[in-house]
Amino acid sequence: MVGESRANKAEKAVVPIKPAWRVAALQTVALPLSMVVVQVLTVVMLVLSKLALNTGMRPFVLIVYRNLIATAAVAPLAFIFERNPTKNKLNLAVLGWISLNATFGVVLAMGSYYYGLRATNPSYSAIFLNLIPIVTFIIATVVGAEKVALGKWPGRMKLVGALTCVGGTMIVSLLKGRLLHLWPAHMLRIKSCHDRYAPAATSTPHHDHDMVAGTLFLCGSCLSFALWFIVQARLGKVFPSRYWATMLTCLSGSIQSCVVGVFLSHDRADWRLKWDLQLLTVVCSGVFNTGITFVLISWAVSRRGPIYPPMFNSLSLIITTVMDSLLLGTNIYAGGVVGTVLVIVGLYAFLWGKGKEMQAAAVAKTLEEEEEHKQKQRGVEMT
Repeated sequence: MVGESRANKAEKAVVPIKPAWRVAALQTVALPLSMVVVQVLTVVMLVLSKLALNTGMRPFVLIVYRNLIATAAVAPLAFIFERNPTKNKLNLAVLGWISLNATFGVVLAMGSYYYGLRATNPSYSAIFLNLIPIVTFIIATVVGAEKVALGKWPGRMKLVGALTCVGGTMIVSLLKGRLLHLWPAHMLRIKSCHDRYAPAATSTPHHDHDMVAGTLFLCGSCLSFALWFIVQARLGKVFPSRYWATMLTCLSGSIQSCVVGVFLSHDRADWRLKWDLQLLTVVCSGVFNTGITFVLISWAVSRRGPIYPPMFNSLSLIITTVMDSLLLGTNIYAGGVVGTVLVIVGLYAFLWGKGKEMQAAAVAKTLEEEEEHKQKQRGVEMT
């Protein structure tokens, strides 16, 4: 009887380990798919934002309203799925990380990018999105958030893939080659805020000045986005409530952007929204590009690390190039096709290396859990 009671206690005390292969298989499909969705939403946002900025909308006005809409969109999800954020240690330190997350991800990254987008065009600005992975990769490696095992093939493929993506991006931007006529003339032209169409082939001193200033803004945005991914990874560890973190980040970013926007623009007319393209841009970008995107990115960072989401930015260049050619009349050259192929090859090389590393880590974790499980079982049997 004593032996049976001990056996019953042992069976009750030992909790069976849930199979991890199902979760891993689901994440293998869902994570890349979610990042592709992020890139599609990003491209749509680029085109809409360019149209809105060309109508005279101020960048920080767009950011303020966009993040307010995002806060309202994510709030129901936070209250439904994460009713008690205090259990995840919502304290002053966490609020500080959330504020820093909003500073890099909203004020600096989005603000600089919108100013760069206003001075250039969607295709050119999308090129700088592809510089984010290598910058994030370097910074994450320096601070220890990403480890590179060059002695193993997965680590080498990660490095080769990142460099190939950047190399393909540089070819797209610097090497033109022969002009390709893939489809008829464009269907839509972006109208400037001065109510005239700017000739695409004409280069003026003012245009060159705008391109230089826009390039500097886009470089600053690239660095800010890279730092934002690092902060995002840290925030996910100290505060794992994904919806609350997104909602509070959007709210903090809206407040910070409002302060900056009021300082830059004192005219009340700039802050008025009408039932036009500007309102459509605010609502769509707020709900989809800020709310949904922030949730998906934070989830991907918590599962794959800070370097994983920006590696998919290469897809935005491909999508933007096609949309620009179909809708805005941007020319496609042979060099762009070669660069696009390199971007795709580099992306798959990096994802292969990252996937192999994650599989090895999952196997090691499973073996460790099984060993702990056996040790607990032995301890219960001995008692």
